[in-house]
Amino acid sequence: MSKNLEEKFCSLCNSKNLEINQNQIKTIKLLQNFYNKNFHSSIFNFFKKKNYKKGFYLHGGVGVGKTMILDFFYDLILEKKLRLHFNEFMLNFHNFVHENKKKEDENVIDLFVKDLKSKTLLIYFDEFQVTNIVDAMILGKLFDKIFNENIKIILTSNTQISELYKDGLQRDQFKPFIEIMKKKTIEHELIIEDDYRKSKENQNDRYFFPLNQESNFKMNKFFRIISKNKKKTTRSLDIKGREFLIKEFYEGVVRFTFDELCDKNLGAEDYLEIAKVSKFMVIDKIPEFNDINSNQQHRFITLIDIVYDKKIPIALTSEKSLEELTSSKSLKEPFKRTISRLYELTSSKFNL
Repeated sequence: MSKNLEEKFCSLCNSKNLEINQNQIKTIKLLQNFYNKNFHSSIFNFFKKKNYKKGFYLHGGVGVGKTMILDFFYDLILEKKLRLHFNEFMLNFHNFVHENKKKEDENVIDLFVKDLKSKTLLIYFDEFQVTNIVDAMILGKLFDKIFNENIKIILTSNTQISELYKDGLQRDQFKPFIEIMKKKTIEHELIIEDDYRKSKENQNDRYFFPLNQESNFKMNKFFRIISKNKKKTTRSLDIKGREFLIKEFYEGVVRFTFDELCDKNLGAEDYLEIAKVSKFMVIDKIPEFNDINSNQQHRFITLIDIVYDKKIPIALTSEKSLEELTSSKSLKEPFKRTISRLYELTSSKFNL
């Protein structure tokens, strides 16, 4: 990596005609320092490494450029690295536990981290959040072992460390993870007033509302264009013995109703498998959200997180505009991230 990360970042901003923001520059300087202390091997710092921070936790509001900055940093890392959606990482962990449950004499977390270390020296989690009680209870021991093995972690989140898993079930068992993160990571808040995803460049021209004949006509016309000359098939996915059918599959261009994806007992594991075969996704009939359909809203948030992480462009029909789309009370904060991401995912600049 270049010694002057700031110069490279400014060049990137200039090449993309982006405003150079001083709060982002401050973050870049902190990342440069984090890299110098953790990745430069010298006799001088060898004896000090145990005291260094092993993680960089970048949090802030939606659309302020957190992902852009850590993507930029991650792309310049030459060492072995891994970028994963957090849900995908935890699914890998639980699968590993299941496959190695007969090895009673060995600690499965130690085995998992040992296997992890053979593959990577750095893990990048974008939009880190914890909503699952099983994950919440295991994360302290898991991350403690990861840091002890000198595997570095960089993360973005909308939430500061102390607020993670707030109001979650049995949160006391999550507190050791919070303490580990506070001790082992650099926590930095990126403060910018504007949501860059809502800029004029991200006009949501693949978002059709309200749910009426005119919107349906526009979506059908758009879909005919994007699926032109592509063969229609029914794609069957085997997800741990469960069959999921994609009824409208056009060589990677897929179309669903909201209910097909979010009104069934599906989760991150299913959405990850769907994402693997999808190049462009159309989702029809997004409803207004409230306390009654909060379970469906939670699935929708997970789905959009995965779609965004896998960089799959989408088109939607919805009951309301993005500005007017309502939320259940419990999911109001994480849904802000979803709305922000939908601006980008449905914009014309976000294409195949």
